Amino acid sequence: MDVSVQSEGESISVLVAEATAMNAELVAGALRRCRRKFRILGPAYNYVDAVHLAKDCAPNVAVISTQLEDGPLAGLKVLNQIRAAGLATSTIMLTDVNEPDLLIDSIRGGARGVFCRRGSLKSLSKCIRTVHSGQLWFSNEQTEFVFQLIMRFKPLQLKQPQQMSLLTKREVEVVRLVAEGMRNSDIARELNLVEHTVRNYIFRISEKLGLSSRVELALYGLSQQQLTQDPALEV
Repeated sequence: MDVSVQSEGESISVLVAEATAMNAELVAGALRRCRRKFRILGPAYNYVDAVHLAKDCAPNVAVISTQLEDGPLAGLKVLNQIRAAGLATSTIMLTDVNEPDLLIDSIRGGARGVFCRRGSLKSLSKCIRTVHSGQLWFSNEQTEFVFQLIMRFKPLQLKQPQQMSLLTKREVEVVRLVAEGMRNSDIARELNLVEHTVRNYIFRISEKLGLSSRVELALYGLSQQQLTQDPALEV
């Protein structure tokens, strides 16, 4: 497995995991031509190689196709393994279509962005820079789906009508940062806390709100932001 390195100027290291050499070279070639330098790692074509390369090289960003040599959803296994390993790598799921199930599975797996191949390679470069800076990347169509999901399931998540009043000011800040997609380590730096304290905050918040997962907490936080922007919407 070859590793190609661009040495001129500061660069973002990017792991490319694709099912075929042709697709991998299209992605890698486009990134190499960008004015913003990228250091391309790989490519990897299957689950085992992608996971090994991620653990050995600790790339800044991993662009992972849902389909690899060993299966149509092997990329999701890579995504989950990177998350389980506790790597600081920001992950982007590369999909052929905007399927709702793939979007949700990618979010659950810790993807910081979901990029559909219908987008341009230039947009992929922007997506990589965005997630590397700590932000999230989703298309308007994907964001609309997530918002509709929030509206559909929100009543099941609420313990009582004025649940936000149960939270302290600091807990509300934690909810906001979780909704922005920040990791525990990022939240700790933002609020000048230790990571263990952030985990305790998230546990207590989930207990107060009757939520069972971080995804539910993030979706709940997004719904509260939307309600703040549009008071006409009812909880």
